[in-house]
Amino acid sequence: MDKDSTSGVGVLDKAALVLSALESGPTTLAGLVTATGLARPTAHRLAVALEHHRLVARDLHGRFVLGPRLTELASAAGEDRLLATAGPILARLRDITGESAQLFRRQGDARVCAAAAERPSGLRDTVPIGSQLTMNAGSAAQVLLAWDEPERIAKGLLHANFSAVALATVRRRGWAQSVAEREPGVASVSAPVRSPSGKVIAAVSVSGPIERLSRQPGRLHAAAVMAAAERLSEVLRRSGATE
Repeated sequence: MDKDSTSGVGVLDKAALVLSALESGPTTLAGLVTATGLARPTAHRLAVALEHHRLVARDLHGRFVLGPRLTELASAAGEDRLLATAGPILARLRDITGESAQLFRRQGDARVCAAAAERPSGLRDTVPIGSQLTMNAGSAAQVLLAWDEPERIAKGLLHANFSAVALATVRRRGWAQSVAEREPGVASVSAPVRSPSGKVIAAVSVSGPIERLSRQPGRLHAAAVMAAAERLSEVLRRSGATE
């Protein structure tokens, strides 16, 4: 190992060699030994230890591969980038539309407000950061469900206030709207935020009273909401964040 590439903590440096070797794809123990230059017992001991922590896994042929924990860590890093960027984009969306703007992420059978920019005065729909809202109603719920796996869509529709036809419309036009669906008197418009792989990982929304947004809120604000969601998606693409 090159002196400049060592941290001074030998076991971590060797573990990093193993992970780097697996970056190119599934590898046998012999392949790890060749790629890392480590002694066979050392390479095996490290690979098994990393497997215990889910940083390494095995494929169907018993070869070592990168483990699921790395995907989880990458997802957390991507979420940090998403939240760091969301503030200014939501503030701009609020200023353009004159309505409160939110970023929702799915968490189990609920959706959580991860970031928000509130309308400073007047009648408004206030959704505190950290609030858990239903996945059965609202335009953000429609967006977070519309591109999900078929089985999860079917399950989600069992108690939903919207239909499979509505979700098909959301997928076709790229945004969702709701009128008095989650709460009486409130309308909203939402659009998807996507990871670099194209997976929907969040929804950008604006919401407010029907008196201002009308019964066709998408006509007023769909373009602005979609543009904000695309800006967030572009940030994730540039930073290489994963889902």
